[in-house]
Amino acid sequence: MDPPRAEPSAEVDRARAAASRGICDTCLGRLFGPHVKGESSSVRGAALRERAALPAKESAECWLCEGTCGDYAALAAVAEAALSGHEFQTLLVGTTVDPVLERREAQLCGELGLAEVRPLRQEVNREVGLALEAKLGKAVDFKDPDIAVHLDARFNTATLQVKSAYFRGRYRKLERGVPQTRWPCRSCRGRGCSRCGGTGKMYDTSVEEIVAVPLMRLLGGEEHALHGAGREDVDALMLGRGRPFIVEIRRPRARTLDEAKAIPAIAAEARGRVEVLDLTPCARADVALLKDSDWEKTYRVLVSLEKDIKDDQINRVCAELSGCVIDQQTPTRVAHRRADLVRKRRATSVRMRSKQGPAIELEITGQSGLYVKEFIHGDEGRTNPSFSKLLGVACEVRELDVLEIHDR
Repeated sequence: MDPPRAEPSAEVDRARAAASRGICDTCLGRLFGPHVKGESSSVRGAALRERAALPAKESAECWLCEGTCGDYAALAAVAEAALSGHEFQTLLVGTTVDPVLERREAQLCGELGLAEVRPLRQEVNREVGLALEAKLGKAVDFKDPDIAVHLDARFNTATLQVKSAYFRGRYRKLERGVPQTRWPCRSCRGRGCSRCGGTGKMYDTSVEEIVAVPLMRLLGGEEHALHGAGREDVDALMLGRGRPFIVEIRRPRARTLDEAKAIPAIAAEARGRVEVLDLTPCARADVALLKDSDWEKTYRVLVSLEKDIKDDQINRVCAELSGCVIDQQTPTRVAHRRADLVRKRRATSVRMRSKQGPAIELEITGQSGLYVKEFIHGDEGRTNPSFSKLLGVACEVRELDVLEIHDR
């Protein structure tokens, strides 16, 4: 058998000084690096105590951690109990330890000049994480865990931070008067008043609620949000292949969604007002990509003219506007919630589909962000050029439908 490795005298002196405070093998092992992956601090500390010929610890009490390092099994049990009932594949452990112990550790390290220390909270994270991996068969993920357990080692308690579940789909809105997201009452700002009948909402429901409420029931979530690739007006239909969206279910207990149950559940909630096409899992990063999308859209617009205009004159205006770049100052109807800017948007194609007296049906394809209603009536000159200005008559939009979003 090889003789014990001789420790450098300075290292031995520091180890003896630390051990003299009455610290456990785990604390001794974590104070002196470098730390080897897979090596426990308690085994490392015992080996260091032997190599440096340090006296055996006489008491079970540890001056440095006050028994925290002996509570790994209990802390792991607390974490396991908190995780019970949650579906997850990856986890992460975080810990709060007594600030008194942290200050004591920092003072000792300063006195002895110890640089390669594994702090107490990091030690607890590591050991409890390893215990949970072994017991639950789940992997620790330091970057993006499904669930994070935060332990408070002072009181042996645990709280959870659960990553949202995200699902991508497309929705078709088949009834007017349904906003995309929950619209708080303007009078009470969501608190409930006589104007909103105590609901706190301007409208009874929304696409978000129709889609998310059934998913909340299936996944055991607590809150929800809907992220859309733009939004149609509350009085507009969303037809064609539907609008791409991502629904977020916050703090879910389950993460796997059975589409065969989800789609019918949404249909039952929708009662013909909204239809969801496809629903597949996605990542949080996909939300930003969806929000940054810049896809052209095609609209059907039913317009009432101030007076009857000949077909050739209307077609001439349509041709003039096709491919035209439009200057749009923030519309009056949204000026209360959007910055007052002039935005340039291209109207790719404008054509007349049908005409019956002073009522015409237009099909317009335009760049993302084009305010179509203002493109038609001009918004008192804030949109230029406009269909109304070039035609020389006042125009009113009676109906607006989104026919297609050209994302592929």
